[in-house]
Amino acid sequence: MSGLLDRITLDPAIRSGKPVIRGTRITVSDILEYLAGGMSHEEILADFPDLLEDDIRAALLFAAERERRLFSTS
Repeated sequence: MSGLLDRITLDPAIRSGKPVIRGTRITVSDILEYLAGGMSHEEILADFPDLLEDDIRAALLFAAERERRLFSTS
C-alpha cells in the first residue's frame, strides 16, 4: 500500500506546494472534494483522463495517513 503514496508529490513550484498526483496539477484535496461532493471514481476518471484508479486510492491513503499522524502526536 505504501507504494501508492509514491504517486503523491509535493513541490513548492506546483500548486503552492500542495500535495498533487505525480505528473499532474490535480491536488489530493481536489480529489477528496470531488468524492465528498458525490462524484464516483468513474466520473472523476472520465473528467480527468490523466488520472488512474490508483491515483484516487493514493489520495485517500494520503489523507488517512495525514489524519493518523495528526492524532497520534496529540
